[in-house]
Amino acid sequence: MNPATHQDPADSVDGRRQRGQDNRARIVAAMMDIVREGQIAPSAEQVAARADVGLRTVFRHFQDMDSLYREMSLVIQTQVSAISERPLPETGWPERLLELVRRRAMAFETIGPFRRAADAFRHRSRFLGADADRLATELRAKLVQVLPQEVTADPLKVETLDLLMSFEAWSRLRREQGLSVEQAQRVVETLVRRVIGQTEA
Repeated sequence: MNPATHQDPADSVDGRRQRGQDNRARIVAAMMDIVREGQIAPSAEQVAARADVGLRTVFRHFQDMDSLYREMSLVIQTQVSAISERPLPETGWPERLLELVRRRAMAFETIGPFRRAADAFRHRSRFLGADADRLATELRAKLVQVLPQEVTADPLKVETLDLLMSFEAWSRLRREQGLSVEQAQRVVETLVRRVIGQTEA
């Protein structure tokens, strides 16, 4: 046998594994592209066509659409973490709070289409419901970390700030009220300033 034409079985296995990883990544990217374009609940057939793979390939990697939503959620979580987990500036707490508002505007713009798609599907998915609850809990915890004791001692202020800085409030401003990113951010910043008793410079 010509050594040049001999293929190591390990190379063959590695090649199949790489193709499988590539296909999986293409499927997730296709799902995200379709959702980003405004399709709330894409079908497996749509995803397969966009990824240029067979329908069987989609279900070889993902048992059902719920597992595909789960994979998409992990990708989005990584993107949002890159925005939200950067250390806040070493300034006074009001400035840190307003910086948190700005970062959430960026993060919510990133996850907006995917969160709305997940909300449309969550009644059929325990994972998606838990994921939304996890996000709300993490956002609240981050907010409380920024606030001083005199604010956290006032439950009404904490609840008001938690509401104003939520994804739901942002989504309402952007979609139902039709505000631009800049206008929506301005509304949230103005109301947050009023709650904490800070006047604009």
